[in-house]
Amino acid sequence: MRYFLCLFGLWLVSCNSSQTSPASDNDRDSTEPGFRLIPSETFLFNSMVDCNMATVWIKNSFRIFPGKYGEDPLWGEAHDLKYATGTSVDEAFGKPTTEFTEPSLPQNSKPGKPGLHGAVWFETLYKDSADTSDQTLYALYHNENYPSTLPYDSASGIGYRDYKWPQGLKGEDTKTAVCRIGIMKSTDAGRSWADKGIILQDHQPRLILKPHNTGINFAGGVGDPSAVANGDYLYIFYGEYGYPGKYDSLTYDTAREWEGQCISLARIRLSDLNDPVGKARRWNGKTFDAQADSVGSPIRSLQIPPQAGGGPASSPTAKYYWGPSVSWNTYLNCWVMLMAKAEGPSWKGNSLYVSFNPNSNLGIGDNSQQWSAPRLLVKKPDGHVLWYPSLQPISTPENKTRKFSSVYLGRQARLFFKDNQKDKSPYLSEYVVEFVK
Repeated sequence: MRYFLCLFGLWLVSCNSSQTSPASDNDRDSTEPGFRLIPSETFLFNSMVDCNMATVWIKNSFRIFPGKYGEDPLWGEAHDLKYATGTSVDEAFGKPTTEFTEPSLPQNSKPGKPGLHGAVWFETLYKDSADTSDQTLYALYHNENYPSTLPYDSASGIGYRDYKWPQGLKGEDTKTAVCRIGIMKSTDAGRSWADKGIILQDHQPRLILKPHNTGINFAGGVGDPSAVANGDYLYIFYGEYGYPGKYDSLTYDTAREWEGQCISLARIRLSDLNDPVGKARRWNGKTFDAQADSVGSPIRSLQIPPQAGGGPASSPTAKYYWGPSVSWNTYLNCWVMLMAKAEGPSWKGNSLYVSFNPNSNLGIGDNSQQWSAPRLLVKKPDGHVLWYPSLQPISTPENKTRKFSSVYLGRQARLFFKDNQKDKSPYLSEYVVEFVK
């Protein structure tokens, strides 16, 4: 997915506040929620994290699912998608690497055969409320493929042609990936998983190729999702990297690519999660009626305008928000979204942002699109690259009783993010976020 460095062991160290610039929230609109960053001892996580941190309560046990699994011709096959369990949040996050368990996951299928292709990362967990035993889980996963792992099939239109392919993260002789979003199901609280298929994807005609794609991220596709259950639906926030129509190098238009990209939204009925392929619908600018593999419309308030440096993801210099992490906040009575900001090739950027949506029901009108303009949350000095911000519950008896998780939180939450530096890339927390009405 992106480059990473595994850390072994979790520990607390003194907070070095001179290395981080917390944002001032003094200039917020008085009608919007606010926040305070409370410095804490630095909390370093012990295992590989390269995505949103998916967490869930199984009865009175807190379970986390970091890591990556599956084939990857660029980085090599991975078996880092593992889970850890604790009776408290801190116990789960503090488990040593040796106490993480690798679940039973479906094997990769050979190219040209049906089944799971490419690598997967679990980004969000949804626990089926109808199962009082807490055993039924659905994992929304980020999936990456290459022409070698998913070659183009003319009959289905699925897969990719190795032609004018954009550069990968390891240099000019490597290839970049295409991202998709799928669902897996577990009936034993995450010990084993069955693949239910890809629910959102962009096909070959929408991929952005050479000479225009020089951003060194993705050739196209949809990825880095975060999902929340609301009413009868699972709402899926994700990054859109494809062209909003058929890409043609002769008619390619930078402004048109930008217009169709940034953080976007789709939804799928909770009743369809067991058989989800073809059931999701993207936001089309007015309603959730765009097909799962067609062109949708991004959340306009989260796009960076060209006059502010915004542009398409295929550009190495354009700015855009990516990597949403969404939660319902019981104290504010609103939705909270964290995101990173890319300002260079390969998602380079040293700042994190927050946005709010006051509409409890995302299914009415355009409620799902009414996000506030992103406000700066954290900024690091040059040389740091910040990814995957997420809020996690603080380990208290009250939060355990209320079953707070990464998608359901209260007034205070611990802020985690991945801090890529020259020779290390820890997943850490330096702050508690306290929200203000």
